[in-house]
Amino acid sequence: MAKSYSLAFVSLFLLLFGSCQSIEQISIDYLQPADLSFPPQLRKVAIVNNTSNAPDDKLTPQTKKSKDNRVEISRAIAYANGDPKVAAEAMAEEIAHQNYFDEVVICDSALRTNDKISRESTLSQEEVRQLASDLGVDLIIALENLQFKITKTVRYLEEFGCYQGAIDAKVYPTVSVYLPERSKPMATIRLNDSIFWEDFGISPTEAAAQIIPTKDMLKEAAEFAGTVPVKYIVPIWKNGKRYLYTGGSVPMRDAAIYVRENSWDEAYGLWNQAYQSTKNEKKKMRAALNIAVYYEMKDSLAKAEKWATTAQQHARKTELKKNTDNNKINTDEAPNYFYISLYLTELKERNAQLSKLKLQMSRFNDDF
Repeated sequence: MAKSYSLAFVSLFLLLFGSCQSIEQISIDYLQPADLSFPPQLRKVAIVNNTSNAPDDKLTPQTKKSKDNRVEISRAIAYANGDPKVAAEAMAEEIAHQNYFDEVVICDSALRTNDKISRESTLSQEEVRQLASDLGVDLIIALENLQFKITKTVRYLEEFGCYQGAIDAKVYPTVSVYLPERSKPMATIRLNDSIFWEDFGISPTEAAAQIIPTKDMLKEAAEFAGTVPVKYIVPIWKNGKRYLYTGGSVPMRDAAIYVRENSWDEAYGLWNQAYQSTKNEKKKMRAALNIAVYYEMKDSLAKAEKWATTAQQHARKTELKKNTDNNKINTDEAPNYFYISLYLTELKERNAQLSKLKLQMSRFNDDF
């Protein structure tokens, strides 16, 4: 992750890039598609707990000393089964928050209460049909398993002259999606993610004592684990920052006024005019990038990608005249090209995912 660049970071760099170009920031909300798609007739969903009855929340740490005691004082690793009731409730709440389904029902009591040991077992079609009928829903999303790996460390932070106590909880939720019409799960998702806590003290003992208590940590980890699968199941609203060029000509400045008034169609007309009326590569780049953002606002990702590609081509001509090796470009030499390229990459990823989901939906409707 250290080498990745976010659009926000590069956009900030752009804002600091000289006074020769005017840039304005806007906020955009867009729907990030999920990995799964459902036909519109499936509007009611139940979240069920299909794990074994009692979670084993007793942490049995394996403690070892670091070779370099000056840096890492101690490290303890423990494993546990998370609380599926807490996780299922958190999953139901998060799915309901996305407003994708008309109704979200929670059934967090364990379905396999007679299990003596923790195991993973899918629901039969008969069980799915009975649950769907009893709960009055169209599909079932079941939490099948939940495991934790907890790493607790105490380190000395030499630059600050203090000790850090930290807990890194890696969560492993397994979720299956069931339809009454199918004999097997529509999809089974096995995921992992991490949640982190830290605190500080003037001694190793104090730093360790300051960290979140085990009971609270396990509860928060289970809540977090329940939210992890949601973005794979339903679309998630995301907020992004976009930047518009607002100077260089009268049409560009007037278009900026229309944007502030939320009159995007009028702004688009002026940007298109600015693009068509000049042969200057920089001016074409700025107008093309603004048009790409316009189409993204209109949810026309294919057109947004096309115009962002056009903007990138103009940026290449203006900023890469002396550099033919794109792999050696840095933001100082080509800030516009760098930002537009990252924006284009994001559009391509979203567009490809949307196309994949449309194909998946088409196949799903054929089978439904």
